[in-house]
Amino acid sequence: MGKETKDHQQAVDPDEMDAASYGDASRNYWQLQDDALARVKSSHSSWTQQRRLQSAKIKGAQTWKRVSFSLPRSEAQKKAREFLEKYPKAAYWSEVESWRELPGDVIEFTMRRLPSAN
Repeated sequence: MGKETKDHQQAVDPDEMDAASYGDASRNYWQLQDDALARVKSSHSSWTQQRRLQSAKIKGAQTWKRVSFSLPRSEAQKKAREFLEKYPKAAYWSEVESWRELPGDVIEFTMRRLPSAN
């Protein structure tokens, strides 16, 4: 038909890619992942600060101990399990207070617990 332009590129079969092209694609992918995680971490502190200000307005909010995290999904699950093992729900009323999913399969969440088991 007509000439192929730069705007219209054919899909490349991974088996046909040379090692250099494959390496470049792999580096680009991981660079994008690193950039996304850096953006998440930079926005995390402002989000955490807003949550703490909101919580401070609620009566009795000073009694809770809170910890916030921004982690990839699998690490977030492990961290939540570790927290709940260290501070059991029955003794500390521990729970995931809030969470949200961010780009790059990153989970931002806040765990809360009572300061001591009474």
